[in-house]
Amino acid sequence: MKQKTFFLPVGLAVMGAALSACTGSRTAGQRQPLNIVYIMTDDHTAQMMSCYDQRYIETPNLDRIAAAGVRFTQSFVANSLSGPSRACMLTGKHSCANKFYDNTTCVFDSAQQTFPKLLRQAGYQTAVVGKWHLESLPSGFDYWQIVPGQGDYYNPDFILQSNDTIRKRGYITNIITDEALNWLENKRDERKPFCLMIHHKAIHRNWMADTCHLALYEDKRFPLPDNFFDDYEGRPAAAAQEMSVAKDMDLIYDLKMMRPGEDSRLRPNLEGMLARMDRSQLEAWNRFYQPIIDEFYAHRPEGKELAEWKFQRYMRDYMKTVKALDDNVGRVLDYLEAKGLSKNTLVVYTSDQGFYMGEHGWFDKRFMYEESMRTPLIMALPEGFDRRGDITELVQNIDYAPTFLELAGVPVPQDIHGKSLLPLLRGEHPADWRTSLYYHFYEYPAEHSVKRHYGVRTPDYKLIHFYNDIDQWELYDLHSDASEMHNLYGKPGTQGITDTLKKELVRLQEQYDDPVRFSSQRDKE
Repeated sequence: MKQKTFFLPVGLAVMGAALSACTGSRTAGQRQPLNIVYIMTDDHTAQMMSCYDQRYIETPNLDRIAAAGVRFTQSFVANSLSGPSRACMLTGKHSCANKFYDNTTCVFDSAQQTFPKLLRQAGYQTAVVGKWHLESLPSGFDYWQIVPGQGDYYNPDFILQSNDTIRKRGYITNIITDEALNWLENKRDERKPFCLMIHHKAIHRNWMADTCHLALYEDKRFPLPDNFFDDYEGRPAAAAQEMSVAKDMDLIYDLKMMRPGEDSRLRPNLEGMLARMDRSQLEAWNRFYQPIIDEFYAHRPEGKELAEWKFQRYMRDYMKTVKALDDNVGRVLDYLEAKGLSKNTLVVYTSDQGFYMGEHGWFDKRFMYEESMRTPLIMALPEGFDRRGDITELVQNIDYAPTFLELAGVPVPQDIHGKSLLPLLRGEHPADWRTSLYYHFYEYPAEHSVKRHYGVRTPDYKLIHFYNDIDQWELYDLHSDASEMHNLYGKPGTQGITDTLKKELVRLQEQYDDPVRFSSQRDKE
């Protein structure tokens, strides 16, 4: 790949002329094709959106999307990890079928069927801007501009369709939005319907806020989750993880407490990020963080005091990163409204998975537990869809592809695993809607040491099998134990529901052709 690195100033000059809706060659009275704007963030959990949870932060622009349509209250992913989740979304298939299992060993086969390719074949103009994170380059798009790997919060590099890599000055969430709006305003073909995918780096670790937001939320103090000091009794896989706020959250990289003489495994990562900053950015950064650094090392808390200090800094940094995201979502919504596109555009907002905000004492994702398997999903609906409020059916990120295809009038291929959400958006409650979800996490050994596992989730229960170098089962009653603290597997009185869930698990593995099978001696008997 040819590499050119230079700075490119980013500034979107929005023209005054309004964009016309797609016209094509339709006859009078024929419905306009619907546009799709799909906004996806990284590691944005429902707890940190005020349309889902009002304990922590206000997200007025995300709330605008929910208010103009629907909020899914039972929305989940199939594999709680960035790259695999994106592959599931693009293909409408579980990881066992799209073959992108993890972030460490896989390259996405860009020749395979994806919904952008099918939309493009049907006459849609397709574009993706921002985070891709699938190792191979995008395919099936008329236009793309992506960040390498995870991307950088400040002065990020972008890979262009020319295969040049350029560096753009500014904050990444603003730049991605600039480029998306620039495509809408200046580069798309107004005669065609479009599908624009706006993929943000935010709110990924290590939660670096825009300089204008650094001082926000410093007066807020957050209550610790009830299970912040979880002892993981009866859950060996949970005990073996390395994603503890107290033990594994890096003081320098994650919490920015860098000073001469202090070292950590991830210090070079932060040094590289700070080296990207220009003088004004770095001055603003140091002006904010230096007093906090000085105070921290003057007192140097330990034990539980240190764990609680880390939690407060983590929550504040995360919220500041969300603030920029919410502001930029507002810019997109304002643009669509100003140009008369809202009435003919489905706006979708989601994340590649959930995230732990101190629950079980953790940050990160990966586990099949609720905070990481669950993902926010809200949609502002175009004219003709009158459904408003909550949708409570079980949905999964493999459902996005067939939804977009059916919305566009494109036949949904039979090999797609997901189900179109259009009946739910029309206010229907299909009698044959799914009653269980399948999950499979593959990335071990790797960062955070979360064991490989698969499982089944129903509205009432969750059964998980940790396998590979471990053979452990976990069973949870999601009504009486929503925090998943008490493993019921093998307890008296649970054999009936366990047998039922194992049968359903086998059924789903056969349905999705996932070759993993039970390995415990108990199941061989």
